[in-house]
Amino acid sequence: APVNAMILAEIIHEAGLPPGVFNLVNGMGPVVGEVLATHPEVDMVSFTGSTRAGKRVSELASQSVKRVALELGGKSASVILDDADMEAAVRGTISACMLNSGQTCSAHTRMLVPAGRYDEVKALARAAIAKFSVGPSLEETSKLGPLVSANQRDRVLGFIRTGIEEGADVIAGGDQPPAFEKGYFVQPTILGIKATDTLAQEEIFGPVLVVIPYKDEEEAVAIANSTIYGLGGGVWSGSDEHAMKVARRIRTGQVDINGGPFNANAPFGGYKQSGNGREAGVYGFEEFLEIKSLQLKPVAAA
Repeated sequence: APVNAMILAEIIHEAGLPPGVFNLVNGMGPVVGEVLATHPEVDMVSFTGSTRAGKRVSELASQSVKRVALELGGKSASVILDDADMEAAVRGTISACMLNSGQTCSAHTRMLVPAGRYDEVKALARAAIAKFSVGPSLEETSKLGPLVSANQRDRVLGFIRTGIEEGADVIAGGDQPPAFEKGYFVQPTILGIKATDTLAQEEIFGPVLVVIPYKDEEEAVAIANSTIYGLGGGVWSGSDEHAMKVARRIRTGQVDINGGPFNANAPFGGYKQSGNGREAGVYGFEEFLEIKSLQLKPVAAA
């Protein structure tokens, strides 16, 4: 989706920013991206994309010891505690997973639920996901549009099939794509799995939510922290205080408490292989600053 960047460039030009202060260069990562990451006159690279590509950017940038900020992949957990409003928590988690047809790095793609309430969660999830109508993006009745490409559609379907082969409980959806004349569609899919299954560890980047039962809060926190990622997440509880107590134990860059909305003034970024550095807010600006100290000779006393 490069067009939005082109529109931004037009706005900046019309606003009168001096030539050269902002430059837009379109191109593929292995061509344009690698030049920017290695060029000696580039002092810093801020990259948003996959963890695999982020590792490559870091590798190239290290050759000139330039600073790097990375906003990469995620496998964010929505931890639903036993005292939560279960219907609101399930509905909110599904919405946080399916945004942009699941093509969001911070999507809540793992829903952790008390084992004793698994059947209740399944029924609530089926009812909630039924409202996510699939169709072309410009149709008013569509709530879930297509994926970005045929390759991505096939990749997501491959993950769903892997989950089924590993014994997943198919709560909703499946590996049969909806039939539309144009577009690369995947059914919104919910699978019940184990914390050690492939789909509990790999970023799928599509409309796929996995439900993982846990026996107590200790196990819930352990499962939430059991991936290489740490970008987003959520905790649902009957009280904000209880939710925040659990949230502080989850190694992730941001945690939504009881469905708290995204705050554009708060620092955004991840732990572990979800990246380093922060975007947005004051911390986002500070990523682009260098600190300089001026040492002055003390003035002699009169």
